Amino acid sequence: MTEKPINNRAWLFTLPVLAFVLFSSIIPMMTVVNYSVQDTMGANHFFWNGAGWFRDLLNPSTEIGARFNDALFRTLAFSLTALLVEVPLGIAMALCIPRKGWVVGVSLVVMALPMLIPWNVVGTIWQIFTRADIGLFGAALTGLGINYNVTQNAVSAWITIVIIDVWHWTPLVILLSYAGLRAIPDAFYQAARIDGASRWAVFLNIELPKLQKVLVIAVLLRFMQTFMIYTEPVVVTGGGPGSATTFLSIDLVKIALGQVDLGNAAAMSLVYYLITLTVCWIFYTIMAQIERRRDA
Repeated sequence: MTEKPINNRAWLFTLPVLAFVLFSSIIPMMTVVNYSVQDTMGANHFFWNGAGWFRDLLNPSTEIGARFNDALFRTLAFSLTALLVEVPLGIAMALCIPRKGWVVGVSLVVMALPMLIPWNVVGTIWQIFTRADIGLFGAALTGLGINYNVTQNAVSAWITIVIIDVWHWTPLVILLSYAGLRAIPDAFYQAARIDGASRWAVFLNIELPKLQKVLVIAVLLRFMQTFMIYTEPVVVTGGGPGSATTFLSIDLVKIALGQVDLGNAAAMSLVYYLITLTVCWIFYTIMAQIERRRDA
């Protein structure tokens, strides 16, 4: 029996996509790499600087190094805080959604509505919502005697940005968790009922293990979005008060466009990219191990 020849003509349809990806990502990346190893005195005259920008960036004793470490710490702290709130909350809300009936569709649509709002619109909504004079949220807290001001109080600004992100993106965790729960066969629940397992035992021994892969995807997506957050804090707090909500993405834009310090900005953006890439690789490795254990 002769083997059927492999038709590789389908790859021709991918060539335009590959060309577009190369043009839209590789070329700008090479431009950033070029700026990160050179310095300029203006007038488009460049000279070689080597790894000088990276040495300064990774040295906490330098001004740019201390600034980078502070912004990185704030960004990681925000990502961790958002994940610790959104993942458990998303799982809990997914468990509360019914499995059958017309309520399911309505619940999922209502849950997904915040994700449909663009980032800049979300920032504008919450900027008005948190104002102490006309904003419902800010005026209510001020009326209760709580010192709440996102432009002058660092704690208020930080908590507000976390609340905004939780409101905007917890629905993603809910939808992914609900899809994972619906994929669990009914036979597992029937066996648990026969054994007289409690609701908590069903969650720990059936639902949570089956949600592992879905939760890894949810954590990966949410980490990437929180680690690169920019629009909401810029619109609501402007990165303030002081530098309380100046995350890494905001500081990078300030250095590149505000100070026109292209060398430091390019080095920072590459380190920023490598951190994100490393975390994605870690999550991919975890997913692969989960898949191998499941197939074993």
